[in-house]
Amino acid sequence: MPMLSKRAKANREIVSKANGPQPIPEAVKVLKSFKGPKFDQAVDVCVNLGIDPKQADQQLRGSISMPKGVGKTARVICFCGTDKVAAAKAAGAVEAGADDLIEKINGGWMDFEVAVASPDMMRVVSKLGKVLGPKGLMPSPKAGTVTPDVVTAVKEYAAGKIEYRTDDGGNIHCVIGKMSFSETDLVANLQHFIHTIERIKPASAKGTYIKKCVISGTMTPGVQVAV
Repeated sequence: MPMLSKRAKANREIVSKANGPQPIPEAVKVLKSFKGPKFDQAVDVCVNLGIDPKQADQQLRGSISMPKGVGKTARVICFCGTDKVAAAKAAGAVEAGADDLIEKINGGWMDFEVAVASPDMMRVVSKLGKVLGPKGLMPSPKAGTVTPDVVTAVKEYAAGKIEYRTDDGGNIHCVIGKMSFSETDLVANLQHFIHTIERIKPASAKGTYIKKCVISGTMTPGVQVAV
């Protein structure tokens, strides 16, 4: 059995003193009290939901903009007509276009994290299905990355808007900020995330909906949140 570091031992003691699920403000306070590494850790939330991910109407997917941001930006590209290229780039797109952009990606260029497209572009973007699909980069109406208002979408995703989706175990993972954020900002983001998850509850889901909610830093133990 590996020896625990001093930091791990100290953090384990903090968790044991917390004694079970904590209200949102207290959970954030516990998280911020952990001893951490020198880099600014991301803060993640994971909710386990009482849904059946095998049912199409219970597969949850969407996107969310945190009220206090998440402490990072994203490299966004935009598939759009020539009339919107300049506006998309002004909004933060690293590249924008149609056939020329598809040709560039087919040539091996993949220096982006989010792809946004207008609905009329999907007939040409579909040619990239085998390239973008396996990487989770294919634009999707459910995620909000296929939209007539590509300029706004580019602006939001470049500023840190995040996609989320349920995994096979009925969990949703999401970044809600950085450890350097104030407790107030982390609380605001966590509350916003939980309210969003509550709002998208499938009508066909039965029993307890949010079974468990845990927040953690990149290198900290998890803190269970009372929801």
